[in-house]
Amino acid sequence: MKTDSHSDAELGSFLKLQNIAVVGMSRHEGKAAHSVPKYMINHGYNVIPVNPLATRILGRRSFSKVSEVQDDVEVVDVFRPSNDVPAVVRDAVGKQGIKVIWMQEGIYSDEAERIARNNGISVVYNRCIMVEHMRLMGGTD
Repeated sequence: MKTDSHSDAELGSFLKLQNIAVVGMSRHEGKAAHSVPKYMINHGYNVIPVNPLATRILGRRSFSKVSEVQDDVEVVDVFRPSNDVPAVVRDAVGKQGIKVIWMQEGIYSDEAERIARNNGISVVYNRCIMVEHMRLMGGTD
């Protein structure tokens, strides 16, 4: 699977954004959709769980979809199968302030990318936000 063409400088600027809605965030400790957001919280990010099957994850209120989040959201980090991502992006583009759709490693949808870009939102795909943070920002596990 291909990866987006963002430079390290661009990725670094995205990683400076502090408010991250994590779509598909998991309650289960053994899953990347739990450990990655936990890492981001431990490194000072405001992580907002988006999971319709949970009311709270890591002590934070969970929302059913991004458009229901009342706080500011700058990055939408997606832990959902690639074919689910267009619906996530269609919902997210209606919320003001979103600058980046970040599809985790192994996730990509050309339709989702097109929807986001047509709405002025940058798209990162097939990259783990935690791995990029560790690589570019010097974070440790």
